[in-house]
Amino acid sequence: MSPSDTLPPLRAVMTEHGLDPKRGLGQNFLLDLNLTARIARQAHPLVGATIVEIGPGPGGLTRALLAEGADRVIAIEKDARCLPALKAIAAHYPGRLEIIEADALTIDPATIAHAGPLKIVANLPYNVGTQLLLNWVATAHWPPVWSSLTLMFQREVAERIVATPGSDHYGRLGVLTGWRTRARILFDVSREAFTPPPKVTSSVVQLLPIADPEPASLDALERVTAAAFGQRRKMLRQSLKSLGGEALLEAAEIDPRRRAETLTVSEFVRLANQIRSP
Repeated sequence: MSPSDTLPPLRAVMTEHGLDPKRGLGQNFLLDLNLTARIARQAHPLVGATIVEIGPGPGGLTRALLAEGADRVIAIEKDARCLPALKAIAAHYPGRLEIIEADALTIDPATIAHAGPLKIVANLPYNVGTQLLLNWVATAHWPPVWSSLTLMFQREVAERIVATPGSDHYGRLGVLTGWRTRARILFDVSREAFTPPPKVTSSVVQLLPIADPEPASLDALERVTAAAFGQRRKMLRQSLKSLGGEALLEAAEIDPRRRAETLTVSEFVRLANQIRSP
């Protein structure tokens, strides 16, 4: 952590403001400032960028982003109990932290973007992390307004995000992220690093948008992956029966005896494009 951060320890902040993590909000606070600084550095360069943070809680990652040089941080926090702690950070870094009290699921990053690149960096609440990612990746407009996503998930979700064909973790999420982004797991975070400790290990994942992904209808791709992985142990001629079955697979030049987990992202795109075609 930068020597300029002379704010109180995070445990003292939690005590002062009564910030007991709420399970219903998916809160697991990260209090190790060396670890939050490591996460912040993964999103470099921070200078000149607008950083959007989701669910900052007492502000450990918020402080790291500012101490590491972020010119502007927009912190979106649903829990009103956390606002006084965040306001203290804003006073410590005048003009650099904007706080929005809102449910991040209701906010389109494009509506809060400013000049320069927008990066989303967050220890996402476990209960909404996957849905937030889908909102940012499965968007109607591409390339997106964000230039990178540096996010923490449960390790199992992280593995689904970066999964490739043939993997037990490969599914709808891996196809959608693989279609539009380059995703990789940066490092794991032990459960003991959190308050309270979750039941599982977490992982920091970074996703970078592909400027020109293979053209496909987003709606069709979501439909075909839902059908294929909804019955992933069945042959595609059976799992895709409602979408055209063998005729659809023949048009996409895919063996109907294959199963969903064997198809590449490009093959799913071919199927989606056949669904879209008149």
